[in-house]
Amino acid sequence: MYNREKEIYEAINAGERALDSLYLANRKLDNASDWGLLDLFGGRWISGLMKHSNLNDASIYLRQAQREVETFRNELGDIRDIPNLNDEIGDFLTFADFFWDGPLADLLIQSRIRESKRKVYDSIQKIEVIVRELKRYQ
Repeated sequence: MYNREKEIYEAINAGERALDSLYLANRKLDNASDWGLLDLFGGRWISGLMKHSNLNDASIYLRQAQREVETFRNELGDIRDIPNLNDEIGDFLTFADFFWDGPLADLLIQSRIRESKRKVYDSIQKIEVIVRELKRYQ
């Protein structure tokens, strides 16, 4: 038997879990960007190490977020009477690991970090809108 309140509650929880992972990934990308700038402008090996450590952590959170966004999509699909919610998520970002070093590679990594941050931010915005909309129906 269809229970609208239960389905909305489950979707909200799934969306909030996805957001938590995206917020953590975004924080790690910010840290990686900061360390990357230091690395780019003459930082020693420690700045490269810290940059890659934060990128690795961001990658872990993004993989977790991908799973949680998929769960969120599935939960949204269980709600029968609120149209177009699944369409709001769109494609979810994937994150590549970086293994290069050197000034040119550091510039490339900074560019990819900025792009990843933009995609994470866009995903956060979309999911926040959907969760707010779902809360209106509770």
